[in-house]
Amino acid sequence: MGKSSRDKRDVFYRLAKEGSFRARSAYKLIQIDEEFDLFTGISHVVDLCAAPGSWSQVVSQKLVSDKNVDEKDVKIVAVDLQAMAPLPGVVQIQGDITKKETAQAIIEHFEGKSAQLVLCDGAPDVTGLPDFDEYIQAQLLLAAFNISTNVLVPGGTFLAKLFCGKDVLVLLSHLQTFFKEVIVVKPHTSRNSSIESFVLCKTYCPPPQYVPSMDKPVLYLTDLPIQKYPLVHFKACGNEIGYDSDTNYPLQVCSNHLLIKHALEMIRHHVLIKP
Repeated sequence: MGKSSRDKRDVFYRLAKEGSFRARSAYKLIQIDEEFDLFTGISHVVDLCAAPGSWSQVVSQKLVSDKNVDEKDVKIVAVDLQAMAPLPGVVQIQGDITKKETAQAIIEHFEGKSAQLVLCDGAPDVTGLPDFDEYIQAQLLLAAFNISTNVLVPGGTFLAKLFCGKDVLVLLSHLQTFFKEVIVVKPHTSRNSSIESFVLCKTYCPPPQYVPSMDKPVLYLTDLPIQKYPLVHFKACGNEIGYDSDTNYPLQVCSNHLLIKHALEMIRHHVLIKP
């Protein structure tokens, strides 16, 4: 959880506290799932850079409630350099996502099977120098993507945090080489003032000549058919009449958030059906 006064005023920070989530970022994944239905029929998930564990909490809740998947088949692996408090149904690997041993440990837990969904909400400690922060975030995303190519099943999905800087097209062009559909999404939980977005990559289908390796970063492979100027769609996620992360709300708003959410949905429904 953030420690600044702004974070403590933020409505999603307070909702996370009341909803027992470890961080407000849980609502980012919830809003993206509401838009794209990430978890239906999914049983094997990897959460990279998982600490403090808010995304793993959401994954665990979603998969346990999925009636199309046997709870016995559900396997969730959370990976981070830092240790984090245990979560029910989640196996933790304290390791480096750039190391071969980490990829092997994931596959071993899946008993030789591959992940159907790989998530990464990791971000560097922001320095305030935009170019430097964007570069470090890009390297983190590439590391997450590289290990994903070693553990992701063909047809699988990859979702990761993205800083939309001036060189973002380089990353997106590589991702489009490996996935049939690449979409940049911005949940309403993410502040408008932030360059943070998320890249959702669907239907993993690597080029025939690609051999997954933890020793060769994908960005430096020169024999791949990379598009120089990729066309990538952008999608805002979350209810447009719901909470605004850049707006302050009265304290009592959180204690009654379910009632307010229902009222907003009724208003939205009324507006949509009004002749």
